[in-house]
Amino acid sequence: MPRSVTADASGSFLTLTFDDGQLCRFHAIWLRDNALDPETRAPGNGQRLITIGDIPDDTRISTALVEDGSLTVTFAPEGKTVTFPGDWLKSNAYDVDKEFEFGRTAPGVETWNSSQPAPTFDWNSVQSDPKAKRGWLDAIARLGFAKLVNGPVKEGALIDCAEMFGFVRETNYGKYFEVRTEVNPTNLAYTGLGLQAHTDNPYRDPVPSLQILYCLENSAEGGDSIVVDGFRAAGRLRDENPEGFALLAGYSARFEYKGSDGVHLHARRPMIELSPDGELIAVRFNNRSSAPFTDIPFEKMEGYYAAYRRLGEIIDDPSMGVSFKLEPGESFIVDNTRVLHARLGYSGAGTRWLQGCYADKDGLLSSLNVLNAQLEG
Repeated sequence: MPRSVTADASGSFLTLTFDDGQLCRFHAIWLRDNALDPETRAPGNGQRLITIGDIPDDTRISTALVEDGSLTVTFAPEGKTVTFPGDWLKSNAYDVDKEFEFGRTAPGVETWNSSQPAPTFDWNSVQSDPKAKRGWLDAIARLGFAKLVNGPVKEGALIDCAEMFGFVRETNYGKYFEVRTEVNPTNLAYTGLGLQAHTDNPYRDPVPSLQILYCLENSAEGGDSIVVDGFRAAGRLRDENPEGFALLAGYSARFEYKGSDGVHLHARRPMIELSPDGELIAVRFNNRSSAPFTDIPFEKMEGYYAAYRRLGEIIDDPSMGVSFKLEPGESFIVDNTRVLHARLGYSGAGTRWLQGCYADKDGLLSSLNVLNAQLEG
């Protein structure tokens, strides 16, 4: 809780001292913009009711008082008084020391290699038990993938899977697509060839952030699924070759797809995407869909390709992949902005039929947030 407050003589900021001795400064404009009163934010949904232009550009603090664990501030020239809970201020403090490690992962993200068993959840439990559903969604949020077993063996069941947490993202492949051998396929995924670990649809902007693959038949020899943590792979490259990591993060690759009539997609994004302060946001890696790289300067191209090659070697390292074979009624979800998936080749004997679809993380994370509030409230 805040213990005391002092306002700068100019009124442009104040300094709060908390019970643990921490000092945090807050600007007048920041406090006014984030006021919690019903004239500033809608009571029902918390959305802001004013624009930045509605706040006087000479906003300053005229008085500030700490009482009963809260901070009360009066702003000039409006003469508006607002109260802030102390714990809210502490959790939203920005005047704190932060270590922005280049290429770091976000809080709550856990990277892994082949020693990580595939997190596995039961279809019926996830549908009927909120705690089981939270565990399933939390595993996808933390680890980037999870299996679901004992589901129905029926066409379109993957749509039911997506609707447990969000919405299907329809693409030129349809609401969902078939993954089995075809004659004259429009995509290599529809053959029996093995596929290097990759992220899907890097040629889209924005890229689908979740992919679901659902098994309906699998009696063919081979065809095991493999998943690789792209954030772990990027971290290995950063540790081995910081300059190469910086090249893959600092220059855009190009991706393209035009495999069927009326479809021509392309995107320009780094293979390793970072936020401005160096946090890992996404990995895009797909050799089949790479277009010519034209955004790297001549003098850096060889170094770029060396880093690209090394990232591919790390991704192909058997110690990085978790493998499993899906049985009918089983499925898995991958975070397509992070986790690469691969497939071993399979023979013409027997059958292998999977269905796939895309969804987005915003729906999954929203459902997880709601479950956390319900179960912890």
